[in-house]
Amino acid sequence: MSRRPDDSDLAALKAGDEAVFQALVQRYHGPLMRLAVGYVRDRSAAEDVVQETWLTCLRSLDRFEGRSSLKTWIFGIALNVARTRRRKDARVLPFASLFRRDDSDSSAPTVDPRRFGSEGKWRTPPDDWSNVPESHVLSRETLDRVRSAIDRLPPRQREVIILRDVAGFDAQAVSAVLAITPENQRVRLHRARAAVRKVLEEYLR
Repeated sequence: MSRRPDDSDLAALKAGDEAVFQALVQRYHGPLMRLAVGYVRDRSAAEDVVQETWLTCLRSLDRFEGRSSLKTWIFGIALNVARTRRRKDARVLPFASLFRRDDSDSSAPTVDPRRFGSEGKWRTPPDDWSNVPESHVLSRETLDRVRSAIDRLPPRQREVIILRDVAGFDAQAVSAVLAITPENQRVRLHRARAAVRKVLEEYLR
């Protein structure tokens, strides 16, 4: 069974222990790929992001002081590499971004207020998807809609939903990687999920 490295392996990694590094790669390659795919649409580009992440980790290992967990440090590097690659690959400003609400507008409601009645109850509640065939929900077209909706989110919301729902991080890890408060993480995730759900509601009707 391959060794599962944790923060206690830092000294071995700095000493050049290849077995520990290989175990680290095996442990985090999948989550790193899921994170990268959330930023770049091409799998080959995502693989480049992951490879550059590991190379950066090796080059920066001597400067890592262990103030955060090893996992947080690695994914922080991956996030920066993915951001850079996304900016590099962006050739044309998406037309939809001209109408995108600024993420700093914290007063804007997550759900259209018109969907609530005077007593605060749902006037038009969220759609019930229980009767939608599973094959339709999991279809390639549906997944493409989800990815497109995530791609159109404001950057801060997009990062949180990618880390939580694509890479599979828990709330504490996301807060650490993005250096934000748990409450800020919760608000961004709520808004991101609400926006994506709205797109799916319209598509699955």
